[in-house]
Amino acid sequence: MRVNIKFTAKGKAAIENFNNEELLEIFARYIKTLTKKYDIEVDIPLEVNQNIVNDGTLVAMAQNVNCDADTFFKELSRDIKVPLKKRLGSKLENVFKTEFIE
Repeated sequence: MRVNIKFTAKGKAAIENFNNEELLEIFARYIKTLTKKYDIEVDIPLEVNQNIVNDGTLVAMAQNVNCDADTFFKELSRDIKVPLKKRLGSKLENVFKTEFIE
């Protein structure tokens, strides 16, 4: 399943403080932590995530989904706020919205 992670206006402002490699590393780290709690495999393909800041979207591929994927990505959104908020220096609401494509 393809998952489009679309950053909100405040999320876009926050990710502008990072380069592409940093964003990929942050997402990979938090996804790895959450997959210990949820029965899901999530991969972030490099070839379609070359310019996350300009695109305003990150593409993830989820397979072997044996949990509520929406809940997984909502928790990921909450977790991702931590490093984004630190660099932005201000409060963040919703960082991104997810779009699931079968």
